[in-house]
Amino acid sequence: MAYAKSEKSAAQIVAAATRVLARQGYARTSLLDIAREAGMSKGALHYHFPSKEALVSKVLESALEQIARRTLEAWGRAGGDPSQAFREAVRELWAVRETRTDEVAVVADLMAQALYDDALRPQLAAYFRTAALQVNQYLLPHLDMMGLRLRVPPELLPRLLVGLLDGLALQHYVEPGVINASELEQAALVIAGALLEPVPAA
Repeated sequence: MAYAKSEKSAAQIVAAATRVLARQGYARTSLLDIAREAGMSKGALHYHFPSKEALVSKVLESALEQIARRTLEAWGRAGGDPSQAFREAVRELWAVRETRTDEVAVVADLMAQALYDDALRPQLAAYFRTAALQVNQYLLPHLDMMGLRLRVPPELLPRLLVGLLDGLALQHYVEPGVINASELEQAALVIAGALLEPVPAA
């Protein structure tokens, strides 16, 4: 029972940290800020997370889980149609960026901070490796079903897709409305088409 309570407290801290980091950014956020947001003492926060870096690592893991959950739900709405599943996934990946969810805001801020803070780089690298693994885990089997194969190494495709969406999201934040979601979907399909080719007949 104590373990369940401890897990709940840790989840409460991660949720509070995500909100504060999204609102204030990594550089302007202290562990005391997060403890106050979570409604607990700084000592209680330290019991679960001994450092800001340890907490950020868990925040990144949670952010990835939230984004992945929404994307997989979108993928599932396609009803088994691989082409439609790709469209739905791209729409959802853009939606979480366009609406600037707390999770996306945290990742974007940490990416910028990593230019100056070496300690953040391994955590972000792990985040992107896991994201790439998740994309490939669900995308590659569907490509086989469609009779397609990649022209590039499999590990590169999700990085290209995420790079495209993240870069466009930054432009959207500084110039809202400049990115049309429908045009983005078409562009993603064109890019995907350039990276795919039919599997030769046996």
